[in-house]
Amino acid sequence: MSETLEGTFFCNKCGTLNKVGAQFCSHCGASTGPAADATPGAAPAPFNPAAPYAAPAPAYRAVAGAGYGGFWIRVVAAIIDGILLQVVVFPVKMIFGTMGLASGMMGVPHFGLGLLGGGITLVLLVCGSWLYEALMESSSYQATLGKMIFGMKVTDLNGNRISFERATGRHFAKWLSTMILCIGYIMVGFTERKQGLHDLLAGTLVKKP
Repeated sequence: MSETLEGTFFCNKCGTLNKVGAQFCSHCGASTGPAADATPGAAPAPFNPAAPYAAPAPAYRAVAGAGYGGFWIRVVAAIIDGILLQVVVFPVKMIFGTMGLASGMMGVPHFGLGLLGGGITLVLLVCGSWLYEALMESSSYQATLGKMIFGMKVTDLNGNRISFERATGRHFAKWLSTMILCIGYIMVGFTERKQGLHDLLAGTLVKKP
């Protein structure tokens, strides 16, 4: 073996760069002991400058950056979710409506019945909407059915699945986005990562591959 750079040497057989102390060449397997250098008549192989760097470069998989759900696609997803929620609540409204109609036909005052029906419907809408969004967005699906249709997912700022508590905070933060003349929703169209006010407050993103 012939000494070259400090702490390394080239193999006399194939010219591969090895570290001092190696017993065999990392490329051709030739012994690096003194006997290898003392072999009479053994002509060293011509130095191949490419040999020390002949190992193929590791292949890297290109990962496309995920995009974000824009304003209009999220509006359509919200409409779909609203329709689904109304489908669930509609039978309850029909039951109380029918009872009120029957009471009116029998001459029985039905003001209290209508008030009760409206109250129950409101509670179902509020609680149903909260549980639907919070449970779905914190589940392994990471999205409501409306968002799933368009391939969107709700994540934290690092792209991870959010907790039920964070999903709950995001849901009720939407009330604030609504109360300020829906400006919180309009912000989706102007922020860099398509975040509404509720997303900024909850620390969430709506991603779309």
